[in-house]
Amino acid sequence: MGKQTNPPICEIECIHADKVDELQPIVGALGGVGELVTNLADDTRFKVLYALSQSELCVCDVAAVVGATTPAASYHLRLLYRTGLVDYRRDGRLVYYRLADEDMRPVLEAIKSYMSR
Repeated sequence: MGKQTNPPICEIECIHADKVDELQPIVGALGGVGELVTNLADDTRFKVLYALSQSELCVCDVAAVVGATTPAASYHLRLLYRTGLVDYRRDGRLVYYRLADEDMRPVLEAIKSYMSR
C-alpha cells in the first residue's frame, strides 16, 4: 500500500496554546535558515563544506577533492564565504579555506551519516 496523495489534516481547529507558546519564539528566531540550507542543498557546496570540516584546503585541493575545475571550486568557495560559512587565510601565493565556525562540523557529520544509511 503506497502513501496517500495528501497527508491527513485535523477535522476540527484546536490550537494547543501551551505548545504554540513554547515553540513560537524558537521557530521565530530561525530567520535566515533558508540561506544556510540552500548552501547545504547544493551537492558541490556540501562536499566542499564537508571537506573543509576535515582539513584546511587551498582552492586547488578543494577542486581536486570535489572533482571540479578550479574556477568552479572558487565560485562555490566565494558563495560560501559571502554567507559566512567558510573563512580563508593567505600564505604567500596560496589561499587556504576552512570552516568559519567549528559548530558546523557536527551538522555536516550528521547529514553525511544520514545519507550513508
